[in-house]
Amino acid sequence: MSEHSFTETSTTGWFGRIGGAMKGILVGMIMVVIAFPVLFWNEGRAVKTRKDLNQGAKEFIHVEADQVDSAHEGKLIHLTHHAAATGELKDEELNIKSAALVMKRTVEMYQWQEKSDTKRNKKIGGREETTVDYSYKMTWAKGRIDSSKFKQSQKHSNPSLPISSASWTATPILVGAFTLSNDLVNKLQDFAPLQIDQDSKLPQKIADRALKRENNILYLAKDPQSPQLGDVRISYQVVQPTAVSIVSQQKGSSFESYKGDSGTTINMLMIGEHSGSAMFETAQQNNQVMTWILRLVGFVVMFFGFNLIFKPLSVVADVLPIAGTIVGVGTGIIAFLLAAPLSLITISIAWIFYRPLVGIPLLLLAGVGLFFLFKKITSYKKSRS
Repeated sequence: MSEHSFTETSTTGWFGRIGGAMKGILVGMIMVVIAFPVLFWNEGRAVKTRKDLNQGAKEFIHVEADQVDSAHEGKLIHLTHHAAATGELKDEELNIKSAALVMKRTVEMYQWQEKSDTKRNKKIGGREETTVDYSYKMTWAKGRIDSSKFKQSQKHSNPSLPISSASWTATPILVGAFTLSNDLVNKLQDFAPLQIDQDSKLPQKIADRALKRENNILYLAKDPQSPQLGDVRISYQVVQPTAVSIVSQQKGSSFESYKGDSGTTINMLMIGEHSGSAMFETAQQNNQVMTWILRLVGFVVMFFGFNLIFKPLSVVADVLPIAGTIVGVGTGIIAFLLAAPLSLITISIAWIFYRPLVGIPLLLLAGVGLFFLFKKITSYKKSRS
């Protein structure tokens, strides 16, 4: 059987749930507190990055890559040229060679993978029944999944790997007369499958297991079309010599990160031929995307924090499940109505600090949101009295 499953059911009493919800208040308060500096810091990071990218866009100098001009030492330069390496990269274990810039070996094993699906059902009296469905399926996965952490680890034990993943990088990598720095080399991520030379003399065995080749993949398996537990497949990916565009600070015949006046580092490499202006425009767009992602993260952390703070109210009401559900929806709405304006206020205060002309209108907008929230709460209380 290549697929197994079982179900585990447990019940938590009302008092146990109350205790857990009370502990969650502390966690929620910590989450809310953390959200404020995250949001504030993010706005400062965004503004500083934008300023330094604007500074870099004005200061960079385009240079030709075929020679190093000492007059540009320490300056922010832009160049476009073909990146190449001398010699070949070689995997000594399997005798695979490639005249690539970077080569990596990816090892996958056919092994057990555990998945779980949790469902919670409220019962009259405040109890909660938790049902966890565990399923086990054999699949190809990178590396070795730690089966000791499985719920049924003894029945679904994954064997050890006879060979591990690895990578090789050419040294040096030349871009005209320049040599890529380690930081720029790490930005070479445009991997493509390596076509293994049919004339490559592969080892017959690895760890006493026969090595087979099928198409462009190597197998340690009796039958690659019908894999068994512990079978291994090996593939290669490479970054081939290619045109690259660089914006970085010149250091001798190599590069180092350029630091703007606000502290942002500029050290860019893009595959293909790109103008310096286009590279800075892309960096600005990436900065905007990151800013919105972190804003969302800050808001979500605050929202879930408030949810945990209000959680005891819905648990108390869960003596009747329908009442607990209604209270839960209500506290969720309140958590949202608190997190949204408070996030806006934090962002606005940060912008007042970093960009006053934009921050003040945002602060007014957030204030209006809070005003209507408290007005709605007040009218609700009056209607109840």
